[in-house]
Amino acid sequence: MEPVPIKAPLKGEWMVLNSPGTKIPSHGTDQFAQTYAFDLLQVDWDHKPVKFHKKSTLDYILGRVHLIDCYSYGKPIYAPISGTVVEALDGYPERDPVQPIRDISLAFKNAWFFDPQKHSTQDVAGNYIIIQGDRIWDGIWAFLGHMKTGSVKVNNGEKIESGDLLGNVGHSGNSTAPHLHFQLMDGPDPIIANGIPCCFREYELYQDTNWIKIENGIPKNKDRISL
Repeated sequence: MEPVPIKAPLKGEWMVLNSPGTKIPSHGTDQFAQTYAFDLLQVDWDHKPVKFHKKSTLDYILGRVHLIDCYSYGKPIYAPISGTVVEALDGYPERDPVQPIRDISLAFKNAWFFDPQKHSTQDVAGNYIIIQGDRIWDGIWAFLGHMKTGSVKVNNGEKIESGDLLGNVGHSGNSTAPHLHFQLMDGPDPIIANGIPCCFREYELYQDTNWIKIENGIPKNKDRISL
């Protein structure tokens, strides 16, 4: 299947964490329709290695990095496709401060021991939105997860256009740092749906000290992109 062109769900400069441009499935599993999913994170590119927060590495290890210290936290999220909101869930608590051992352990636990009879999608995705596409996106559903608690700005049944504001980047659910997880699916339920490949209609890629315009491209892991 050819990748579906979408409008980027974020604005500004981002680092690609997990992308189908590097490997498929991008997250190492087809579970939860994640085959072609993306993770995007903001970092300090001048710090080597790059950091997603304003504090020291020691502060991060000791659990002294709060959500407000993270570059991605609270950044606006926009609809990548037009359509109807079929599910918008908020109210799932975030973990503050960010703590690597706890957050990574939770991520592995949720990934490996998820039981649909005992757990909900929100246990993995945190606060999330699912959009059923229309027009050129008919038969496609967009999923955006790990959103900031209290930030979801749309309601079930609401008609939206690509580019509309949906909410803000957060650290809810199966998240090791505030970031955006998004994907396209062939159905409304990520537990049983399959992933659908997508590409960004346009973005800029930082390469060899220059910004290069890309159309209908799929960035790779660790790419520095401007949306």
